Amino acid sequence: MAQQVRGVVAPGRGEPVRIETIVVPDPGPGEAVVKIQACGVCHTDLHYREGGINDEFPFLLGHEAAGVVEQVGDGVTEVGPGDFVILNWRAVCGQCRACLRGRPWYCFDTHNAKQKMTLADGTELSPALGIGAFADKTLVAAGQCTKVDSRARPEVAGLLGCGVMAGLGAAINTGGVGRGDSVAVIGCGGVGAAAVLGARLAGAATIIAVDLDERKLATASSLGATHTVHGGDEDVVAKVREVTGGFGADVVIDAVGRPETYEQAFYARDLAGTVVLVGVPTPEMRLELPLLDVFGRGGSLKSSWYGDCLPSRDFPMLIDLYLQGRLDLDAFVSETIELDGVEAAFEKMHRGDVLRSVVML
Repeated sequence: MAQQVRGVVAPGRGEPVRIETIVVPDPGPGEAVVKIQACGVCHTDLHYREGGINDEFPFLLGHEAAGVVEQVGDGVTEVGPGDFVILNWRAVCGQCRACLRGRPWYCFDTHNAKQKMTLADGTELSPALGIGAFADKTLVAAGQCTKVDSRARPEVAGLLGCGVMAGLGAAINTGGVGRGDSVAVIGCGGVGAAAVLGARLAGAATIIAVDLDERKLATASSLGATHTVHGGDEDVVAKVREVTGGFGADVVIDAVGRPETYEQAFYARDLAGTVVLVGVPTPEMRLELPLLDVFGRGGSLKSSWYGDCLPSRDFPMLIDLYLQGRLDLDAFVSETIELDGVEAAFEKMHRGDVLRSVVML
């Protein structure tokens, strides 16, 4: 039987969000209903509200979530009722050319629940990133649920569902940071701060945090940055090279995603070094680099989508590290809020006052 729950809906482009009654159907084949316990407020949710993703309003916002599986549909074997899970927005298909080549983190045919959640009047909702977790319960594809140790705090665990995983993965998976490497991270919001933490976890010897906000630089230092650069007061490229003996960093992670920061990343890396773009550009942005420099400097220019993560591999491992005290995920939870606090959380995020506000349900 379908259930009626509360959910945060973006009704139209740029309009304030509001709490509505949401109808969640029983799970069909390959689907699961999850009772949400916590969901982080991510910048992507604001993009949805502003119409920056698409115009398929109304949106049911929220995607960085953890909760408990309540029901599963036919054919679901990977999770069952009572399992504590982190939700992900890339349920791999197992059949596309990437999956069949043993690279499921590049899956080209990820999927979501086939049924639609609706408003009480029957209006179909578009769940953010196929999840829609600013709600008491949500309907997802079972493959979007990754079972992890239930001892983890849900407000922490859920953050692996998007931003924190994107940053950790940019360093560990995409950038391939190794022991003794030098790493520079440009932009130290939630994703960049996680990249700093990932570089530390991977054993980087030198970690240079770059930002315009002293508060974010202080946070980066607390998470493992060995040096900080204020991008408004210092020449970023020159400073990174100075810290690395004049050579540049082995890996430079652009967590901003603007042409000017990407150019800084390109020239701040060592010869044969790696640039990782994890910050999301907007459609109108263009990049111009001398092709001879691209050729002459060698190395790799990579994009990191969701930190090139494989949830079934990465989420349990990272939660285990957290529970062992080796991965400080608690540092990313700036505040916990109620469902009606999402709009105010967007403002705090825009001002840079928080790494993450987390809705508790």
